[in-house]
Amino acid sequence: MSSWLKKDDKVIVITGNNKGKIGAVLACGGDKILIKGVNIKKKHMKKRGENGRSEIIDIEAPIHISNVAPCNADGKKIKLKSKVDDSGAKNLYYLEDGKEVVYRTLRTNNKK
Repeated sequence: MSSWLKKDDKVIVITGNNKGKIGAVLACGGDKILIKGVNIKKKHMKKRGENGRSEIIDIEAPIHISNVAPCNADGKKIKLKSKVDDSGAKNLYYLEDGKEVVYRTLRTNNKK
C-alpha cells in the first residue's frame, strides 16, 4: 500500500497519539511518511552568528505508514482497490454509496 500513497494525498491517522488527525502527505519514503500538522515535535536550535538567537521550533516527525489510511474529502477512512478499465488505464478507486469513485490513475496504456 505504500506505493499507493503519494505527495499531497489526504490521509487520516488510525492509531497512536495522533489518532483521528487528518493531514496531507508531505513526503514518503520506505516505511515512514511525513504528514502536515501531525506528530509535531519540538526542536531546540542553537544560536547562530553573533546576532543570532536560540529558539525552539515545531517540526513534523515521520510516522509509520501502517498507522495511516487514505481518506475521502469528508475525512472518512477508505479502502483503495485497483482496476484496469476498458482503455487499459490502471485506476485506484473506492466504493461510496455502492458506486465506484476514482481516487487516482496509476498508469495509462498508450498502445492503440
